[in-house]
Amino acid sequence: MEDVLLIETRGAVRLLTLNRPSKLNAINADLVHALTDALLDAQADDAVSVIVLAGAGRAFSAGADTSVPRPLTVETRPNLIKHGDTNIALTKLLARVDKPIIAAVHGYALGAGCGLALGSDLTIAAESAKFGYPELKAGLAATSVTAQAVHLMGRKIAFELLTLCENLSPQRAYELGMVNKVVPDDKLMEEAFAMAEKLAAWNKQFLWQTKRTFHRATSMNMDQALEMARDVAIMMGRIPNQTA
Repeated sequence: MEDVLLIETRGAVRLLTLNRPSKLNAINADLVHALTDALLDAQADDAVSVIVLAGAGRAFSAGADTSVPRPLTVETRPNLIKHGDTNIALTKLLARVDKPIIAAVHGYALGAGCGLALGSDLTIAAESAKFGYPELKAGLAATSVTAQAVHLMGRKIAFELLTLCENLSPQRAYELGMVNKVVPDDKLMEEAFAMAEKLAAWNKQFLWQTKRTFHRATSMNMDQALEMARDVAIMMGRIPNQTA
């Protein structure tokens, strides 16, 4: 049986590659579990400073795998809740893992795949990338993806993408601040690793604390965030500045 996720370590960088190319890396339960386990493993490994997330084949991820029907009945409800909870946990994990996550996106990044790409800390898009939420076009309600989309891109853009179902070009995503860099397809992984290696050169404890502070600040108002950041600065100021 083919591994749904490929894992490779290059120095201080852990590469996680979604590996269901025949399905355009559609996200099924196996891939959710594999990706969750891999992120937790990277979090626990002090030798890993940065994570790069990519997709095998022609796309980053075409979204949730809808080929398996999930009808709601009294009997299936508990399993559906568990399935939803594991997907929510993965979304939250993108922010809760201290190691910065760089998404290297080519081809389709749709629905849940779009959330995975844009929910990463940094996103590099190949010129072939297409971002969007096609749920309504597919005859589905855009529900699971909505909360994350609103927080990632704001009300107007999120509602446009969720309801008009028009894919966003990488250049437009860059203009909207949703993507950090747009590069030719053949330069995508080179650029992703160059960025990862730059991050990995910093003091790792300070790098990880910066991400932790950043994501805590996003859920606070300005006064709370300033006070939290002050307390963290005092705490981190007592740690010797070492490169190791």
